[in-house]
Amino acid sequence: MQFNSFSDFIAMGGYGFYVWLSFGTCALILLSILLDSKFSHQRTLNAVAKQLDREERIKKAKQESK
Repeated sequence: MQFNSFSDFIAMGGYGFYVWLSFGTCALILLSILLDSKFSHQRTLNAVAKQLDREERIKKAKQESK
């Protein structure tokens, strides 16, 4: 499809609102998935670090009680 001007491109033959709304919705969903994945990864790393610290403290406590 060829457009004569930028405003024709934005209008998309009268369907511009729906086209750009769907692109915007898709971009928003993908961005939210990306951010959720990033924060979830960080939470997992923090949980693993806490678990390792907890196990190390338990190990030291058992050694000191002997």
